[in-house]
Amino acid sequence: MSEVEILYLLALQSIEGVGDITAKKLLNHCGTAEEVFKSTPSQLALIDGIGKKTIQNIHNKSAFKEAENELQFIKKEDIKVLFYKDDDYPEKLKHCIDGPLLLFTSGKINLQQKKILSIVGTRQVTSYGIDFCKKFIEDLAPLDPIIVSGFAYGVDIVAHQAAMDNGLQTIGVLAHGLNQIYPKTHKKYMSKMESNGGFMTDFWSTSNPDKENFIKRNRIVAGISEATIVIESADKGGSLVTATMANDYNREVFAVPGRATDRYSQGCNTLIKTQKANLLTNAADLIYNLNWDIAKKEKPIQKQLFVTLEPEEQNLFDFLKTNGKEHIDIIAMESNIPVFKLSSLLLNMELKGVVRPLPGKVFEII
Repeated sequence: MSEVEILYLLALQSIEGVGDITAKKLLNHCGTAEEVFKSTPSQLALIDGIGKKTIQNIHNKSAFKEAENELQFIKKEDIKVLFYKDDDYPEKLKHCIDGPLLLFTSGKINLQQKKILSIVGTRQVTSYGIDFCKKFIEDLAPLDPIIVSGFAYGVDIVAHQAAMDNGLQTIGVLAHGLNQIYPKTHKKYMSKMESNGGFMTDFWSTSNPDKENFIKRNRIVAGISEATIVIESADKGGSLVTATMANDYNREVFAVPGRATDRYSQGCNTLIKTQKANLLTNAADLIYNLNWDIAKKEKPIQKQLFVTLEPEEQNLFDFLKTNGKEHIDIIAMESNIPVFKLSSLLLNMELKGVVRPLPGKVFEII
C-alpha cells in the first residue's frame, strides 16, 4: 500500500464510533478509505447502520492529525502494515467479521502455505504443562507449523521458546503497540523471536497493555489459526475466552486433560466435559483430528513400540482392530465389560498410545 492509502485507513480507524466492523461496512460501500472521507453526509446516510453522529465524526478533520503521527511512527520503525484485503493478510482472519482492519507486524513473518496453531494457557504454568508443551511442539516440528501465542508469562512464553528451539516460526500477538513490549522481562526474547517469526498487533503505538486490550487481542489469536490448544487453565481466565472465540469462529479447539484436583486443569477438563474442546494427549491426536498429511514428512508421529497390554486390554485392541472405530456402548456390549470398567481400560490404553478417543464417545486404535 502507498503511504496515502495507509494514512486514510489510519484516519478511518481513529474516528470515534468506527470499529473494525463499521470500517469494513464503509469501505465496502465507498470503495476506499479516501472515498469515505470524500463522500457527502447524504451519501453516507444511505449506508445501513451509519448514523448522524458517525457522519459528523467522519467529517471532523482531527482524525488526520492522529493518523499522521502514527504513520510517522510506522515509517520510522519500518513496521509492515497489512490491510484486511491484502494477499498477505492472514487468510483465516479475513473470514472473521470482527477481524482487524489493519495489522501491524515486525520481524520475518511468512504465513504463505503454512499450518498455523495457537497455543494458550495459564500464566501459572506447572511442570506438567511445560513438559507437555515442549514435547507437543517437538513432535509437531516435522510438519513445520507456525506457533502463535500471546507472549505472556506461563504457557505463552514456553510455547514461543519451544517453537524457536525446534526451528519453527512463532508469532507473539500483542495487546499494545509495537513501540513497547509487555511484560518487560520478555524483552530478552525479542531479537530471536523476530528472526523466527515476529510480532503482530492491531493496536497503535499510543495504546498501552490495558486489561481490556488483552481480550480484544485474543480474537486475533483465536481467528488466525486452524486450531487453538489450551494446555492448562483454571476454571476462569483469558484462555477460556480465547477457546470460546475459537469455537465462535468455527475453529477446532483442543484441551489437555489433567487431574480433577489440579487447579490449573479445571478449565481444560470443563472444556472437554462440555464438548467445547477435543481431548488432546499427544501430537498424534491433533494430526488425526485436523487430517494433516504426514506421509511425506521425515519424522512422522508414531505410537510407542513394544507396548505391553494386559489381557483385557489386548482383547479390546483386537476387537477395535477387527471392527474399526466403535461407540463405547457397543464396545461394552460386545466385550461384556461394564462401561465404568471399560472407561478405565480405554484410558490406560490411551495413555499407552494404542487407542484414541473421537468425538461422541467413539474409540479407535492408532
